Amino acid sequence: MRILLIILGSLSLILGVVGIFLPLLPTTPFLLLAAALYFRSSPRLYDWLLAHPHLGPYIKNFREHKAIPLRVKIVSVSLVWITLLYCTFYVAEAWWFRLFFILLACGISAHILHYKTLKKQPAEK
Repeated sequence: MRILLIILGSLSLILGVVGIFLPLLPTTPFLLLAAALYFRSSPRLYDWLLAHPHLGPYIKNFREHKAIPLRVKIVSVSLVWITLLYCTFYVAEAWWFRLFFILLACGISAHILHYKTLKKQPAEK
């Protein structure tokens, strides 16, 4: 069971990292899942993930503050709209598919924006 949890945690970690670059794939939920799976299976991997300079803050900020930094919100929403507008005008041919892309962009944006904004990074201890 421990090996299965490590494999699932690693897969979740990979999806979370890919989500940093692909706006339709959420980063934070996959990183939170990876942390939970690592917590149950490997204290070493869990500690590594929380101490990681780029990935650790996603988990810590969301877990402690239920908030997303303003910069992350702006970049995420911008990338979602750029990607889905491109798909709307250059990929989709059917009107209902275009409507789907616009509604998807609205839904993802609303989901991101409903979280509180983390105004200032807390000082590391």
